[in-house]
Amino acid sequence: MPEKPAKPLSLGRRNFLKGASLVPAALYLDGCASGGRQQMYPGAGDGAAGSMMEHSVAPLGTVRVGMIGMGRRGLPMLRLLLAIDGVEVRAVSDPYEPATSNARKLFAELDVALPVFYGAGENDYLNMLQRDDIDVVYIATPWAWHTPMAVACMDAGKHALVEVPAALTTDECWQLVETSERTRMLCMMMENVCYGREELMALNMVRQGVLGELLHGEAAYIHPLRWQMHDLEEGTGSWRTDWHTRRNANLYPTHGLGPIAQYMNINRGDRFDYLCSMSSPALGRQLYARREFPPEHSRNQAKYICGDMNTSLIKTARGRTIMVQHDTTTPRPYTRHNLIQGTNGVYGQYPDRFALESEGEFHEWQHDMTAMQERYDHPLWKRTADGAAALGGHGGMDYVMLWRTIYCLRNGLPLDQNVYDAAAWSVVIPLSEASNADRGNSKDFPDFTRGAWKTAAEFNIRHVAVKSDITNNIDLDAA
Repeated sequence: MPEKPAKPLSLGRRNFLKGASLVPAALYLDGCASGGRQQMYPGAGDGAAGSMMEHSVAPLGTVRVGMIGMGRRGLPMLRLLLAIDGVEVRAVSDPYEPATSNARKLFAELDVALPVFYGAGENDYLNMLQRDDIDVVYIATPWAWHTPMAVACMDAGKHALVEVPAALTTDECWQLVETSERTRMLCMMMENVCYGREELMALNMVRQGVLGELLHGEAAYIHPLRWQMHDLEEGTGSWRTDWHTRRNANLYPTHGLGPIAQYMNINRGDRFDYLCSMSSPALGRQLYARREFPPEHSRNQAKYICGDMNTSLIKTARGRTIMVQHDTTTPRPYTRHNLIQGTNGVYGQYPDRFALESEGEFHEWQHDMTAMQERYDHPLWKRTADGAAALGGHGGMDYVMLWRTIYCLRNGLPLDQNVYDAAAWSVVIPLSEASNADRGNSKDFPDFTRGAWKTAAEFNIRHVAVKSDITNNIDLDAA
């Protein structure tokens, strides 16, 4: 198998994308050794450098950004970043000329000064990281590059904003944690779903005690994406499809899981303890390939092993339960579930609905959300609603996420998601793979915080600017 992409490569675009779906077998099976600290990363430490919980950096008057990846995800995020006050994009890296060409057109369209482009091969981003005029780097590349690039960014003295999932193996999760602790650089997995209107409203409801004591959550990424198998030379499916031939796992857990983890204060008073996982047969992609491609086509020569539906169950240290499902294969309406159950009632999505004992009716779902939104819409959403409506990005959540992240950096506030969240949410992938291979038996979550979760303050988005003036803050607890 190819080496990890952090090492120099000389690949054509197609081979680069195929290589982006590969990791050494010894790494992606490391979840089988549950419980104990993985020893595969040569920089393994004991956390002596200090916790990154609630860590913040000095306020940045202007956030100088470098971006890696200008594909289906990177280019839209670049457009949003360029619309946010206090952001300057200084450099862009992508080895694919059509992608950099699209970025150049965007800068021209918006009448923004061109950054420096790095496109001389897959590792030219390392040259970009040598610049001294970049504060943070946004990584929007195929999954296998996320951890190597984030580690390289932090080692170069840049904060890493990395797309989901942040890591693919338990070892990579530890690499992120230990590199962030050692360098004191921030590492945030850009989980945009945590900034959706409904997810923020649910967070506000939970923090105000509307649902009572939390008991159970349900999360999912159920999204029919078989059509991406037609991406052959370029596009997400050109590398993402191959993961279905390599791992029988919950391949993409964080969209649904991130908000549930925040409701439950995971890593801040509770933590994921252990996981059990099972998958259905892997049938849908093979049937789709037979229908859509000639018999001799590579899509028909592949063996798809990732079960069409994966269901993973997580137990937390406080005894709560979370169901996490993954299905990007079957013909089924999109859902993330986003269901949170407490002792006083339940809130869920797809469709939006709630049932509360305190409202006098919990035997039937209530679907009219008008009063709930008026009462519990999150102050962050209300502050950014106009920008979210105008600029969009998955219903506005992309804009809100970027606005909030830049706001925190400019005000010297801790980022909403830290490196321990990135690790805990991403490690579901290897743990689910290991549990699948072991008849669904439980696999322990590492404690990436090394015990800091026991005393960390609860999660909340406490500060939101009232005006564009970044020094004018309000405390949500008092709002």
